Amino acid sequence: MAEFLTDIKTIRERAKTEIDKGPVTDAYGADLERVIQICNEALATEIVCVLRYKRHYFTATGIHAEAVAGEFLEHAQEEQNHADMLAERIVQLGGEPDFNPDTLATRAHAEYAGSLDLVEMIKEDLVAERVAIMSYTEIIQWIGDGDPTTKRVFETILAQEEEHADDLRGLLERLPDELKRLDEPPAGA
Repeated sequence: MAEFLTDIKTIRERAKTEIDKGPVTDAYGADLERVIQICNEALATEIVCVLRYKRHYFTATGIHAEAVAGEFLEHAQEEQNHADMLAERIVQLGGEPDFNPDTLATRAHAEYAGSLDLVEMIKEDLVAERVAIMSYTEIIQWIGDGDPTTKRVFETILAQEEEHADDLRGLLERLPDELKRLDEPPAGA
């Protein structure tokens, strides 16, 4: 087994200095201010996604709306969990989570869209998930080994965003054929 690079006595002494920094120690290897900023941008993204999914949940109509709306609600709840994870990490890093509604949309990576067409709702949500996937993948690569905990937070969120995109793609692939059949006249009519 490899030896520690630093003896335990030195580690203990370092831990006692700058105790007000909580979990951020000299071993922290990322740009702390930039990480907090990026986390706040991701927080804004997740909040915008919660709002969009909730709107879609409440405004979805049509024969297929119940099943699709159920998916929207589930995704909204999971996006809220992502926002909570990010806010918690920002605080752990000594920052302040930015919930300011006046700047939310400008800080978010995803857009808020308000279609009332069920297929368009699914497409809007799928685009937003793909934006999050691309953004979070870049963030994970940028963080590298500098902040393993924040990296894991983004990896956890990314995995669920990929699930959301897959769910939405599946809905989109099935729904148009079903809608086309509804437009056909009944047999024998």
